[in-house]
Amino acid sequence: MIPVTKSFLPPIEEYQTLIQKLWKSGWLTNRGVMVKELEQRINAYLGTKHMIAMTNGTLPLQIAIKALNLQGEIITTPFSYVATTSSIVWEGCTPVFVDIDPEYLTIDETKIEAAITKKTTAILATHVYGNPCNVDAIESIAKKYDLKVIYDAAHCFGVQYKGQSIFNYGDVSTCSFHATKVFHTGEGGAAFCNDEALYKDMYYHHNFGHSGPESFYNVGINAKMSELQAAMGLSVLPYMNRIIEQRRIIVDNYDKLIDGKVKFAFNKRKGLEWNYAYYPILFDSEEILLKSMKQLNEIGVFPRRYFNPSLNQLPYVKAVKCEISETLTKLVLCLPLYPELDGNIQKNIVNNL
Repeated sequence: MIPVTKSFLPPIEEYQTLIQKLWKSGWLTNRGVMVKELEQRINAYLGTKHMIAMTNGTLPLQIAIKALNLQGEIITTPFSYVATTSSIVWEGCTPVFVDIDPEYLTIDETKIEAAITKKTTAILATHVYGNPCNVDAIESIAKKYDLKVIYDAAHCFGVQYKGQSIFNYGDVSTCSFHATKVFHTGEGGAAFCNDEALYKDMYYHHNFGHSGPESFYNVGINAKMSELQAAMGLSVLPYMNRIIEQRRIIVDNYDKLIDGKVKFAFNKRKGLEWNYAYYPILFDSEEILLKSMKQLNEIGVFPRRYFNPSLNQLPYVKAVKCEISETLTKLVLCLPLYPELDGNIQKNIVNNL
């Protein structure tokens, strides 16, 4: 079976070496030495200032909303994974959907101002497939209307934009370290920010609000990453440059094999140093997409419709029209992409397409 992705697994001996240390210490959670080391090493690798490792990629979104004291309406994108919208609703806010740019697949910044009301408190936008939003335009809008900005950067580990980590943009950027991502901790995630006070608030929010064994700084939940997860991250991190390079080779091979016969789904923004997170292609109709999926499934290849459905169509949000997002969710398909994907398998995939 050829899945849409596979988790990169470091040499098992390297993971076991770290796990043996945990066995000796008996410290498996509650921000042990490995979580702290992982945070330090990721900040050093990416060039970020403040990072909080968490147990999944959804909790950082929820904690960012809480720490920024957001209420009322949050402008967001319909073209993302469901966690982007569900986090807004879960925290008692109302998602207001703005359609996407058909070239970049990110939120259409030219439509944001028209969606702002007296109830608007923030913009929560997604960098799609590692392709950044128009962060400069969004920052300008946010300053004009005194709004906070959160970026769902789940796909963006290792992405550089205009010479710095994409996580350095916005008030908060979040990332997923799920097993399917370019960098992973098996399950996990993180929140990134540059502001010391905001970092402090998010830190306490993710650890029950504890400021000591029997004292509390503010309200909190349990979002802590375990030492077992951190050990996986510490085992994977040294291979990141190799992983991204291997993914680049696979993407280049797809480009060569497809040779313009099938359209790549998005245009990359100028100034982007991509992490080759996904290989989405664009079909002329949903009928052809479904037929292609069926044919690939029959030879043991399992691509994914990522994203589907358009989030403005979820049953627990107010129904609005987002024509571009609704159309593209029916037309975009992500092909298999992971470091050890064999070139002959790629050729077979493309020939079937």
